[in-house]
Amino acid sequence: MAKLTETKRKEMRKLFEDNGLTADDVFQHKHFVIITRSGIEKIQAKKQISVYFNEVVMERDFVVLKATASMEDAWSEVETYGEAGPENCKNTYYVMTAEKRALSRAVLKMVGLYEHGVFSEDEGIQDE
Repeated sequence: MAKLTETKRKEMRKLFEDNGLTADDVFQHKHFVIITRSGIEKIQAKKQISVYFNEVVMERDFVVLKATASMEDAWSEVETYGEAGPENCKNTYYVMTAEKRALSRAVLKMVGLYEHGVFSEDEGIQDE
């Protein structure tokens, strides 16, 4: 993993603190910073982020959900997707997995963490 500059480290620390995250909500993957499911929920509650889902693909072995997120104090909204199928999911609960991935991405994008290479544990990258 590339070493974080001091400026980026301070910026990320501030984002974590502003969103009420503790050491239990974050861990360092060999290539990424990962936020746990509880961390995503904390951010969503703290920032009062509303997320709505729409089905894009709903098949037996492949699901794609679109998440649209917004916050009261933000002038924009975020749209992103969560997908799940046998190629990227170890369990067969594809709707649940797609929902978690879409929610996590929407929340992280809404607060500006996704652009810093911060991902959620629901993205399935922790085992890579």
